[in-house]
Amino acid sequence: MRTICLILLWAFSCALPSPAQKLASDPVKLLDRLAGNWILQGTIAGKQTTHDVHAAWILRREYLQLHEVSREKNASGDPAYEAVILISWDPKANQYSCLWLDSTEGGALASYVTCRAIRAADAIPFVFTISPTDSIHTTFSYRGETDTWQWVIDNLADGKTSRFATLSLSRAK
Repeated sequence: MRTICLILLWAFSCALPSPAQKLASDPVKLLDRLAGNWILQGTIAGKQTTHDVHAAWILRREYLQLHEVSREKNASGDPAYEAVILISWDPKANQYSCLWLDSTEGGALASYVTCRAIRAADAIPFVFTISPTDSIHTTFSYRGETDTWQWVIDNLADGKTSRFATLSLSRAK
């Protein structure tokens, strides 16, 4: 009897998905990996930068809110860049949604500050459409082995792609 119980326990545990499999099949768990405090470092428009990012679930875990603030200051002493980003998962559409508000061109909520993305493995490739010929491709990629994220931002204008930013997020200590 004990042998049968051990065999059943072993068979059941083999059938359970590994943590990596659970992450790959659960889009909300991928966003859970983004929750927390981060240091963002890399290049934006060819310049080295460091930002602090705080990501937390809000509104009954409907949205993951990222608050990004650059450590660099402008002439008046304010952060040179600041953004509030909301990401959610729409299970009916099987897509992520994103609203990106930042301090670069305030004054209007326009359609190009929102977009949707279909998950690709452990990456979320957002495409913000500016016009029929211009878009911004922002991909968030999770690196499970190091518990870090990479953000890559490419501008597409008139069929030509140019790298705007390559950034890494590591957990703040």
